[in-house]
Amino acid sequence: MNLPSFDAFKAQAQSQGFDEVLERVWAPDQVVGTHTHAFDVSALVVQGEFWLRCGDQTRHIVAGERFELAMGEPHDERYGPGGAVFWVGRRNPRP
Repeated sequence: MNLPSFDAFKAQAQSQGFDEVLERVWAPDQVVGTHTHAFDVSALVVQGEFWLRCGDQTRHIVAGERFELAMGEPHDERYGPGGAVFWVGRRNPRP
């Protein structure tokens, strides 16, 4: 798997208007119930796997894959037995 460096991911996200870029680490078998975010999301899974459910669709996302979520989009997450790590760009609303 040929992943960019975190710095390259951050630079690309910032060039696309994402004003906050960070690493998220999720515990093995963690479940996050339905919720929304007050920002847009663009992320790259760099380790592990998880299942992302939006509405009636569930997507299995593994290391090397990207996903996006629109601000306010209800979703839930279920992480695999090895947990997961992903880099995420957040585009917060401007005042």
